[in-house]
Amino acid sequence: MSDRAGTSDGPARPLELDPERATRPERAHYAVVDIGSNSVRLVVYDQLGRAPFPRFNEKSLCRLGEGLDRSGELSPEGFRCTVEATRRFRAIADAMGVGRIDAIATEAVRRASNGERLVAAIREQSGLEVRILSGTEEARYASLGVIAGFYRPRGLVGDMGGGSLEVAEILDDRVGERSVSLPLGALPVQSMLAEGKPEARRRVDQLLKDNLPPALTEPVFYAVGGGWRAFARTHMAATDAPLRVSHGYAISAKDAREFAKQLWRLPEAKVAELPGVPTRRAATLPSAALVIDRVLKRLEPERVVFSLLGLREGWLYGQLPTAERYLDPLVEGAQALGVPQSRVPEFAPALAAWTADLFPGEAQAEKRLRIAACALSDIAWRDAGGVQASESFRRLVQFPFIGLDHPERVFLAAAIHARYAGNPDDPVLSPAITLLSPAARRRALILGRVMLLGYRISGSVPSILEGARLRIAADAVRLEVAASVRVPDSEVVLDRLKLVASALGVKRTEVAELA
Repeated sequence: MSDRAGTSDGPARPLELDPERATRPERAHYAVVDIGSNSVRLVVYDQLGRAPFPRFNEKSLCRLGEGLDRSGELSPEGFRCTVEATRRFRAIADAMGVGRIDAIATEAVRRASNGERLVAAIREQSGLEVRILSGTEEARYASLGVIAGFYRPRGLVGDMGGGSLEVAEILDDRVGERSVSLPLGALPVQSMLAEGKPEARRRVDQLLKDNLPPALTEPVFYAVGGGWRAFARTHMAATDAPLRVSHGYAISAKDAREFAKQLWRLPEAKVAELPGVPTRRAATLPSAALVIDRVLKRLEPERVVFSLLGLREGWLYGQLPTAERYLDPLVEGAQALGVPQSRVPEFAPALAAWTADLFPGEAQAEKRLRIAACALSDIAWRDAGGVQASESFRRLVQFPFIGLDHPERVFLAAAIHARYAGNPDDPVLSPAITLLSPAARRRALILGRVMLLGYRISGSVPSILEGARLRIAADAVRLEVAASVRVPDSEVVLDRLKLVASALGVKRTEVAELA
């Protein structure tokens, strides 16, 4: 099925399941080496595509930007560490059969007087051609990472790296004209804090006042970067969040500021003892907390959304053809996971078509969740019947999908839990299920039960499913089956139909054979 709604929305945004695309021979792996001011990282993705899955991820904390403000140069130790890291990364990428590897460098390398010498040394030692990004380019690619990772986001993106803070506006599918790069990365702010916390706050505020316009087009601030992801993980642990996934974690700006103030005022030793604090981030977490506190004070958004995707994924997204950029990231990721694992790859699109009229007035954002659920609807067929529902929920609620927020993530997992006849009171659903409203919980249950019925009456055969229709009325649920398919008389089918009726709050069920 496909959806190419309205030219008023700009370019076509297809919502479709394509088993041929999902099961085609794997594209060559794609890798990005990101040479930052604090760390040097290699990420190998399964492919250069709309919903790439990381196959390998390794970083080396070379702290290239340390001391840069004083000397104007990359330190000898940071220089050596970076060259050695890129040599290892190139060897790993070659051994994995990576088809393409791109290397990009940011704030520290572009500012340092010996940055070009580092680029030359990396070229000589590893054969990698490093592209040094300007501040404007760094802001743009970080923003493209957020565009790649969420469903039509709008607001401001802030990417706090080791050496700098980039802020840019995003408007659905494009980066706006406003962007700024400030020397407010983890390392320079850490140096400010070492000289005194009140003075550090004053200096940060002055830089923001001089360079960052306060107006927001949308009330959302997207936080990117390892320091702010560590902040999110620490907040999730401190508040006992019902779902511990960094990507798409959203909190009010007020709560973020209150927590940030606690963090940046604590001694480093106390920060390291907090639950959820990554060991390697303990030293720079107060810097991340101070900057997010002052940025939110300046911009006054309503809420903060944390993004796992940033510069590297934005760079990857920027390499895609325009048509591929407009594929839905959740649907692409769901079918990449679910369709190859299913018994009949062609059944997922048939199920999507069969459920198309299930929810009258279905919004586009709801439709993409339903289609993604259909793509994932057969992922547990090899599992033992007693664990299919619970294991599917556990797996999907934590799976690194992109293009969705936390409630949408729980909806998807809950729908598949229901598809495998999971009990709505199953303890495995808690506490994550609390993120869904009663209406969304009911919707997930209905979708799951209808998918369960679809599998039972068809045996996963698309042509049989196409010969059946589900009629939902206020007082009855009626299953109509074409004469060529024959009316199912199995008690299991009738039980599945009753589960659908129960989810809908209807008592009576009917089965009829169509002429």
